[in-house]
Amino acid sequence: MALFAIGLLLGIQVPSFMDQYQQRIDAHFREVSINITGFQDTADQLFSGDLESLITYYRESNDEVFQRDADSIRLIVDRYNRITTEQTALQGNMAASAWHIAFVSDREFFNEAMEQYSYTVPLNSIAIQWGLALAVLSTLAIDLMVFGSTRFFRLLMHRRKEVLSAQSTRV
Repeated sequence: MALFAIGLLLGIQVPSFMDQYQQRIDAHFREVSINITGFQDTADQLFSGDLESLITYYRESNDEVFQRDADSIRLIVDRYNRITTEQTALQGNMAASAWHIAFVSDREFFNEAMEQYSYTVPLNSIAIQWGLALAVLSTLAIDLMVFGSTRFFRLLMHRRKEVLSAQSTRV
């Protein structure tokens, strides 16, 4: 029962964490979108919208300031792409989004969300469904492990008795 209760409490947190993670990604996206806007405008006007061409132009410039700025623009573009990838991955259904956040998400954003996570106990239907599902699955998994371990050790003991019995009949 304690394991079920722990699974229930952890499961209730899933939708809340997912919501906070999504909000964090959205906030970072707004910030990086503002940062990239000026460069994208320049790329639109002079390089047919190709930011890579703009970065190459900066990097190959004879001006040292432009060369250094190429690295800054690269960081902004890479961050924009990372955050866009996260946003796209979170557009699926809840199960796919939960899987992505748990196993495939960008570790920087995941760790940031974990550090800033505020625990809540929402009592809405989605939180209760996640809580019950996690509680049932964790209880079932533990019960199956205990059952399997018990059967395995019984089988080992039975085999040991057979071996000892066979050895004692030879003597």
